[in-house]
Amino acid sequence: MIDRRSFNKALGLGAGAAAASLTGLQGVADAAPLPGPGKAPVVPTVAPGTYTTFPPLKQIEAGLLNVGYAELGPARGPVVLCLHGWPYDIHSFVDVAPLLAGLGYRVIVPYLRGHGTTGFLSPRTFRNGQQSAIALDIIALMDALRIDKAVVAGFDWGSRTGDILAALWPERVKALVSVSGYLITNRATQLEPIAPAGEHTWWYQYYFATDRGEKAMQTKNLRHDLTRLVWQLVSPTWNFDDATFERTEAAFENPDYAAVVIHNYRWRLSVAGGERRYDRYEDRLAQKPTIGVPTITLDPALDPFTAPGDGSTYRAMFTGAYEHRTLAGIGHNLPQEAPTAFAQAVVDVDHF
Repeated sequence: MIDRRSFNKALGLGAGAAAASLTGLQGVADAAPLPGPGKAPVVPTVAPGTYTTFPPLKQIEAGLLNVGYAELGPARGPVVLCLHGWPYDIHSFVDVAPLLAGLGYRVIVPYLRGHGTTGFLSPRTFRNGQQSAIALDIIALMDALRIDKAVVAGFDWGSRTGDILAALWPERVKALVSVSGYLITNRATQLEPIAPAGEHTWWYQYYFATDRGEKAMQTKNLRHDLTRLVWQLVSPTWNFDDATFERTEAAFENPDYAAVVIHNYRWRLSVAGGERRYDRYEDRLAQKPTIGVPTITLDPALDPFTAPGDGSTYRAMFTGAYEHRTLAGIGHNLPQEAPTAFAQAVVDVDHF
């Protein structure tokens, strides 16, 4: 267990933390206005890893949390919320955010509950990882920041959260970019076995259902090896270096990290229960609501969770303006592996 001060020090987020790699962003507040509908600008091409750090993070009380988040771009620009997954953090968008900010967007990249500098306001709050709790965190963040509506873009947990926001609160979502498509969890479906190869891919989900898996997540060196192994398995061609992984791994030092992650996967399998306060939202999500906001779905072709890769398995769940794209040679962490393509999807869907 560590306190907030030592955690911030570990992340290098003190007052002197400079965004040296964001030197190209001076003057973003004066960026030219975005083109109108149907005239999406072309996003500049950057190599993955061009940027490595964010400006000093901000903190705000929102709902049950004190949320840590990065913010780039003009304060009055159209808002894009970038939502990360597991086992990742805000650095999945470290190249995406400056690309969008340079085009005049106000980019908000929050740490999800249990990650980074996002902490619970009360020690008595259950460290819940169920899907509707995370989605309501983002609604609370939008309210705290006085954001009425945003483009929401994410992958993994972030895709699921974006899907839920678009399904239950479409008035808050201008448009959606969802990697891997429709990821809203249906716990009844999760009770049924799938093909053995698919079960093998989900090995850590079942590991986390055991006391042994929980202890691994609570033990620093084992957590390090486990999460890095997941990176390697689900992004087989991404040649990330030690520094890239360690920047993200620092976010796993959050004292609530293991509890939130373990509950998330146990709840999905109905091994752990949720909280009654979220029942009405989960009841609606169990009905498999469709999504009507403008959407681009992205499938990373080398992600072992991508099947069949053409979006056909979830196409019917998106009833509004829609486009699907498959990215060849890309694994699970799509925004960090292919930042230009991800940012272009955000800009394009905003101009549907």
